[in-house]
Amino acid sequence: MSPPPPQASPAAGAAAGAVQRPAREAETPDGERVQKVLARAGLGSRRACELLVEDGRVTVNGAPAHLGQRVVVERDQLSVDGVPIGVRPGLVHYLLNKPPGVLTTAADPFGRPKVLDLVPDEPRVFPVGRLDAATEGLLLLTNDGELAQRCAHPSGGLEKVYLAEVVGHPRPGALRALREGVELDDGLTAPAKVSQPAPGLLRITLHEGRNRQVRRMCAAVGHPVRRLVRVRYGPLTGPGLAPGAWRALSIAEVRALEAAASGRRTDRRP
Repeated sequence: MSPPPPQASPAAGAAAGAVQRPAREAETPDGERVQKVLARAGLGSRRACELLVEDGRVTVNGAPAHLGQRVVVERDQLSVDGVPIGVRPGLVHYLLNKPPGVLTTAADPFGRPKVLDLVPDEPRVFPVGRLDAATEGLLLLTNDGELAQRCAHPSGGLEKVYLAEVVGHPRPGALRALREGVELDDGLTAPAKVSQPAPGLLRITLHEGRNRQVRRMCAAVGHPVRRLVRVRYGPLTGPGLAPGAWRALSIAEVRALEAAASGRRTDRRP
């Protein structure tokens, strides 16, 4: 009698089944689909974000994204039209109208008022750049470290606009010096935009962010500052924002700030 034919083991059957039915990676995904992440970050509806991907306007870590691609928001960098986009959950962006006498610091050993006393305790935020104690006006506070770094870096070229009430009435020579550059103890300042909307009142636009720069520039040309107010930070303005008050940035304002900090325009809509 001939022996019975060999039978396949259960393991072999499973292996054969694996060949016929490839494992579905989506059952244990790493991250979220890119269009979902973009939609949650305020770039539009899910369908609008799918179109952004299909049009080649989205990159992940510098490479073109594709529909269904999964990203890990804590690790991957997403950009739209070349502008990095903050996509981590829980990011907040506050615009504060800092009053005089309030310190731009997280802690003070003497118990003086600080900008962090004027905004919510949670989530914890930090100021982007500094305004000295006597200077008033717009200050950005956020927990978005990547955006803060781009805003503060000189290569971003983010504009800051100040109104300076000065001693005396600057003549054309002083205005020209402010525009072309003033020699300070830490070097020559970069060219600035300077106008005089009223006698003794200067409107100064800077790209730099040196310590007490406007005050030192004005003093160097013989017109010390009496009062200094920052009225614009990049694309951000604060009409109607009372001293000491703050507001959360809109999604459109965050996108505009991201673009400005990257040296790009926001004319193109998602």
